Amino acid sequence: MTAVALGVPSVRGLPQGAPAHGPLVDTFGRVATDLRVSLTDLCNLRCTYCMPAEGLDWLPSDQKLSVDELVRLLRLAVTRLGVTSVRFTGGEPLVVPHLEQVIAATAALRPRPEITLTTNGVGLAGRAAALQQAGLDRINVSLDTVDPQRFAAITRRDRLDAVLAGLQAAKAAGLAPVKVNAVLDPVSGRDDAVALLRFCLAQGYQLRIIEQMPLDAGHSWRREDALTADEILAALRREFVLTAHPGPRGSAPAELWQVRDSDGALLGDVGVIASVSHAFCASCDRTRLTADGQVRNCLFARDETDLRDLLRSGADDDAVEAAWRAAMWSKAAGHGINDPGFVQPDRPMSAIGG
Repeated sequence: MTAVALGVPSVRGLPQGAPAHGPLVDTFGRVATDLRVSLTDLCNLRCTYCMPAEGLDWLPSDQKLSVDELVRLLRLAVTRLGVTSVRFTGGEPLVVPHLEQVIAATAALRPRPEITLTTNGVGLAGRAAALQQAGLDRINVSLDTVDPQRFAAITRRDRLDAVLAGLQAAKAAGLAPVKVNAVLDPVSGRDDAVALLRFCLAQGYQLRIIEQMPLDAGHSWRREDALTADEILAALRREFVLTAHPGPRGSAPAELWQVRDSDGALLGDVGVIASVSHAFCASCDRTRLTADGQVRNCLFARDETDLRDLLRSGADDDAVEAAWRAAMWSKAAGHGINDPGFVQPDRPMSAIGG
């Protein structure tokens, strides 16, 4: 049932038919319960598929949400908009000194949302325990290869040991399940996929391989260069027996596969996120907030809704809620990557959040 059919009257700032209360819905009936919050556009790596070696023009500090502003928006999301899961991202969220403070404030909300973090893992070893104590439930660590030379080439930094130590610390802190997110290099990616899966199975981590998407700062992404989900699975099947996971997928972005050895023994699972080749927009349940307070209703949206200026102009909670609802109500049916007229968003992934 779409929100139009619910018959809820509109209020100030809301388009006709958009509900003023209840779930955060769009015109296609999708309900956004998963909030992705970018805490910063800064990053201490320089991954080749994300940003140039010299970095980017970073957001000025006064344009970023303050802790109080962010916590206010988180409270509205959870208590008024029905958000049940909050994921903090960047850039790199571990470069934010108040990360634990924001996590603790989120954990204090009622009803308490699930709280997760996506990080590159550099610096995680020294903070994993504190993050767990603040209220973090789970963690995803980006790792595209376990080969030191390839890691240094992809990230332009020699920090593989720090990432591996961060993964171990997260596991020891009880941030389970620890997930590893991998975006594969077009040249070495097939080999890296196999090595990463072996590594994750041995360490008890869950591997999620993500198709490379057109979100690089240089707008140099080329479809013909990126590895597809089918190519990734073919590479894994040369070394492992994969069977479709029997559980329901729901709104999860990853299609799960059970991993077995040649004797049929279950070793674990692996997920493949086919954002480009097998889009899952119809089941999307996400709403996004950038570090400078912009709501994005899709990772690839060309338009944003400015909540920061609303906050700073003295708008009350009703007005901010209405603006957020209106932003999500206008969400497109899909991201359009495969449409002939697709235009990559101006912001790169580092400024949007994963």
